[in-house]
Amino acid sequence: MSRTSGTSGNLLGAGAVISCPHGGRATAARTSSNAVLLDGLPVATAADAYMITGCPHTVDRVPMPCTSVRWTADDGGPTVDGAPVLLDTTAALCFTAALVPQGPPVVVPSQREVVVR
Repeated sequence: MSRTSGTSGNLLGAGAVISCPHGGRATAARTSSNAVLLDGLPVATAADAYMITGCPHTVDRVPMPCTSVRWTADDGGPTVDGAPVLLDTTAALCFTAALVPQGPPVVVPSQREVVVR
């Protein structure tokens, strides 16, 4: 993991709860490596694809569910294997299958356990 200054926020790991603004659940399809672990789970990076299921959003009674999350990670921030890490402050938008933006995701970082030996 490389570090640079100017980026602040908490790392997102695989245990973070992420949903669309309408309550659909976002899950990561792991595409990045397991080079850096947080609570034993991989740190999320911009290389990970996030899919949304269960979004109930409709427009004029026509279903318009969120289906994916696109992150705008800071290229000058920390990286894992060359991919920017995702922070709880990383800009993102949820999109429909037709790529219509639906608003930012809701991110609830997981509780972290730190063990010092």
